[in-house]
Amino acid sequence: MKMIRKILRIIAYCLCFPLLYLIIAIICSYIPVNTETATNANYDIYLSTNGIHLEIVMPKKNLSPFLLNNLKHREKERYISFGWGDKNFYANTPTWKDITPAVGLKALFLNTPTLIHVSRYQKFKAHWVSIKVSKDQLQSLNQFIQDSFVIDSTSSLMLKPQPGYWKQDNFYTAKGSYTCFNTCNSWVNRGFKESEIKASLWTPFDFGLLYLHQ
Repeated sequence: MKMIRKILRIIAYCLCFPLLYLIIAIICSYIPVNTETATNANYDIYLSTNGIHLEIVMPKKNLSPFLLNNLKHREKERYISFGWGDKNFYANTPTWKDITPAVGLKALFLNTPTLIHVSRYQKFKAHWVSIKVSKDQLQSLNQFIQDSFVIDSTSSLMLKPQPGYWKQDNFYTAKGSYTCFNTCNSWVNRGFKESEIKASLWTPFDFGLLYLHQ
C-alpha cells in the first residue's frame, strides 16, 4: 500500500510540473522589463517567428564588423537572422512534421549542445515585427549575438558542415545548453534584456516578446 501511495505521489508530481511550468511561463512572459524608451532610437531590428521559434533579424548595415566579416553571405542579401537552439532538434527536424516525442523531450529535459541558425534574406518580410533601438542597444545586441558563437583558435566562427533548410541558411556551433528553462525564445529574450531593450521577465515561448513589441 505504501508503495502504491509513493507511485501515485510521483505521478502527481509529474503531472503538476508541466502545469506549474506553463502558468509561471505565461505570467512571466507578460511581465515587461526595460520599459523606458531609449533616446535616439534610430536603428531597426526585427523579430521573426515561425509560430513557435523566435529569431532576431538585423539589416546587414547594422551588424558589427566582426559578424559581417565572419558570416557567410552574398552582397545582394540585405538581412541576416539569428536563432539559437538545440543541435539535435535543428539537425533532425527540418519541418514541424519531423518532430518526434523523443527529440522534443530530449531537447527540453536534457542539457543538450546548441547551434546558431543564420538565415539570409534579400527582401523584407511582412510578418517581421519592427523594433527601434538606440546605437548603444544595437552595439550591445551585436555583442550578445557574437558572444553566443563558439570562436575557434583563428578567431573565426565554426560553420557546421550539415546543410541548412534552404540555400540561404547555415548552422554554426554555439555556446550554452538547451533545456526547458533555456529555450530558443529565452535566448532572444535574454539578448534583449542584456541590451536594455524591452523584454519579458522570462519566457520560453515566442508570444511574450511579440506582444510587448506589437
